[in-house]
Amino acid sequence: MKIVVLDGYTLNQGERDWEELNELGEVTVHDRTVQEDVVRRAAGAEVVLTNKVVLNRSAIEHLPDLKYVGVLATGYNIVDLDAARERGIVVTNIPAYSTDSVVQMAFAHILNIALRVGHYAREVQNGVWSAQPDFSYRDTPLIELKGKRIGLIGFGHIGQAMAKVASAFGMKVVVCPHNMNMKLPKEYEKAKLNDVFSTCDIVSLHCPLTSETKEMVNSFRLSLMKQGAILINTGRGGLIDEKALERALMSGKLLGAGLDVLSSEPPSPGNPLLKLKNCFITPHIAWATHEARERLMAQVVENLKAWMNGTPINNVLEG
Repeated sequence: MKIVVLDGYTLNQGERDWEELNELGEVTVHDRTVQEDVVRRAAGAEVVLTNKVVLNRSAIEHLPDLKYVGVLATGYNIVDLDAARERGIVVTNIPAYSTDSVVQMAFAHILNIALRVGHYAREVQNGVWSAQPDFSYRDTPLIELKGKRIGLIGFGHIGQAMAKVASAFGMKVVVCPHNMNMKLPKEYEKAKLNDVFSTCDIVSLHCPLTSETKEMVNSFRLSLMKQGAILINTGRGGLIDEKALERALMSGKLLGAGLDVLSSEPPSPGNPLLKLKNCFITPHIAWATHEARERLMAQVVENLKAWMNGTPINNVLEG
């Protein structure tokens, strides 16, 4: 069986081999693939694995041998599901592999904005503290999380894990689930989207990017937020209208934003968010801890084995 990995570099930068896949077929791994090379590189493959390289209808129609697409991530909007369904192609994803790592990153951003650890570490290295007349030096607000209201947009695996960590900090958890009929633990408050933005000290995004959620964080919802509130996004960059966020940050309406994702990745050097002192951006790495990538690779193999055995799992076309 011919297996082609279209963009393997972000998953495996040489720290390990692809031995588990090699045991299942003839594997070709490409670090990266531009769109115009998809059909040529995947020609003759029964199995194609992809992270961010798009398999659109045209590509699928030009790959007659293709039987299985494994997405090396949780989100699968890069695959034309209608075209795959018409061909009987199985499409799988990797759910929940990065939950703990993403939660860790979200709180790293929250804590960084609340306490500015990186800023103060640099100040000390640059001799600023040594030049002070007092034993303690600060030039930013310092915020305690206990008692603060954190609004979680979305309540899947990551949203639920976020709620547990927030509760451990003594925060008040407010949830806007995808389905407002969803029953929540009694210690969590349920609220509509606009109410989350208007009543919470921190809003953290944990929902998929769809036509309904695209730029859900817009000028109107940013205007609802409390003065000095914090916005966190470890979901998808397209959830935020970045121009509106720029204005909210520059005006001082928000204390800060912590983003692990942007609407275009990598970003244009001209993206104005990159230079704002109260916008803290990490390069889409919340998912990429060693432990999370090990879980991802193990699930990739399990998904493929299950399909080969005639009992596919994590098939996004089911239901």
